[in-house]
Amino acid sequence: MHMKGKVAVVTGASRGIGAAAAKLLAQHGASVAVNYFQSETAAGEVVAAIREIGGTAIAIKADVRDASQCEAMAAEVTKKLGPVDALVLNASISFPVVPFLQFPWPEFEAKLTGELKAAFFCCKAFVPAMVERRKGSIVAISSGLSRHPGEGFCAHSTAKSGLDAFVKSLALELGPNGIRVNVVAPGLTLTDATSFLSQKDKDGTAQMTPLRRNGLPDDVAGAILFLASEEARFITGAYLPVSGGIQMP
Repeated sequence: MHMKGKVAVVTGASRGIGAAAAKLLAQHGASVAVNYFQSETAAGEVVAAIREIGGTAIAIKADVRDASQCEAMAAEVTKKLGPVDALVLNASISFPVVPFLQFPWPEFEAKLTGELKAAFFCCKAFVPAMVERRKGSIVAISSGLSRHPGEGFCAHSTAKSGLDAFVKSLALELGPNGIRVNVVAPGLTLTDATSFLSQKDKDGTAQMTPLRRNGLPDDVAGAILFLASEEARFITGAYLPVSGGIQMP
């Protein structure tokens, strides 16, 4: 029960990595706020699954690219669950997989600014209370593509690289306040977000991976749980690849 008595917020938690993280944090004792933007039914299913095992969870709708909605979410979570101990920045902004020469600026800009707004506004909303209590953990979900780009992923790589830099800056500034800030960088993980990839591409990646398989949401959730918990109490500013060994820093 690594998170017993703790309160955690997971953004973009209605499916995939976010849903797996919310469930695992709850299994380890956390009361969890399941943030969603459009997938109300799926978020409700995550909450129901947590409550079914005796856990505590609420679903909260908020577009994390909007400062006022993030502030309202922070107020609601605090009122219903209590002060937040762990913030998981998992919400990701969709993007087209297109070569740079065909990539329109408006969509590139939307990915870049959307990704960073989602992290910036959530931290603005939740960090002040962490500073007051002089404790807290923030885990941002990046991507192996932030350091090892792939063809067609220029917007994603750029946005996630910015997120990595943002995390390091916060780790430096917030450390004296007892707040840890870290990055989890998944490799290819089998979720709705990667369903557009062909089976050939997935199999090819698995064969290049030392553990000879693609990642699953639960694999990433385990790393999130570790960094959010007191087991990682002396880790901050870290970049943790969860890629089966295909990315070794």
